[in-house]
Amino acid sequence: MTQRQARGEQSSVRIIAGQWKGRRLKLVAAGIRPTPDRIRETLFNWLAPVIEGRRGVDLFAGTGALGIEALSRGAAQMVFVERHRAVARRLREVLQELACTAGQVFNTDAGRFLQREPKAFDLVFLDPPFDGPSLENLCTLLGSRGWLAPEAYVYLETGHRQGLPSLPDSWELLRQQSAGEVAYALARWKG
Repeated sequence: MTQRQARGEQSSVRIIAGQWKGRRLKLVAAGIRPTPDRIRETLFNWLAPVIEGRRGVDLFAGTGALGIEALSRGAAQMVFVERHRAVARRLREVLQELACTAGQVFNTDAGRFLQREPKAFDLVFLDPPFDGPSLENLCTLLGSRGWLAPEAYVYLETGHRQGLPSLPDSWELLRQQSAGEVAYALARWKG
């Protein structure tokens, strides 16, 4: 974490494409590691044929870059789950600035959020802190608790050193890559 991030200063994230293409969003840094533009561009190229009209959740929202990019490109709804109060508040402000009513922010921990009554999502972004919850456990929980719609797409991001997890049998790994310190993949739940 940089000193700037530790003080809660703002950083910015650029929306790559869609209705808000080129917009720079000022977001609270708060020790958050946003998904780099290059990786987001690759991910959304993968998702381009299927993103329109999808309902999604960004379980470790941070800057909100993944979920906002999805909304910009035509996702119907996005739920942002962020445990840091200041970051969640800023995400709400950004959605208001964009006049976006299709985004909803929950200021809670992803684990607590997943204990709620499940609603099936078509698209899930799993980008926890590299030293955070296990992606393998999160995938199992999402599938077993009813959080995934049939044929749901799940984006996984982790540190390159940790590597991507083994996925449960009911999952299909569609694509995977690495860039710098990040390993990332797109999977589909076949449950």
